[in-house]
Amino acid sequence: MPNWVDVAAEADCPVGQAIEVVAAKQMVAIYHTEDGFFATDGMCAHQGGPVGQGELCGNIVTCPWHGWQYDVTSGKHQLSSIHLDCFEVKVEAGRILVNMEAGSA
Repeated sequence: MPNWVDVAAEADCPVGQAIEVVAAKQMVAIYHTEDGFFATDGMCAHQGGPVGQGELCGNIVTCPWHGWQYDVTSGKHQLSSIHLDCFEVKVEAGRILVNMEAGSA
């Protein structure tokens, strides 16, 4: 059963940017790429760094703490089998909604 949570206005996250939000008591990173909106766990799998504060280049985000890079469309770390949890995202009436059901994306 989907658990859609309204997390931000679409305008809060322009193309090429990422933001951090709290949804259902969890830190979530929202990314807006040329391919659309994506959401992952907001904490880096390495040491819990704030990936939503990282640099977004295309579909790759770099954690600002230690440089770990993830594909925001899949959550996959670029050099290993580690991944961030991903969440389904939709935009309705200018609002970004995230499905907080585990593994929804």
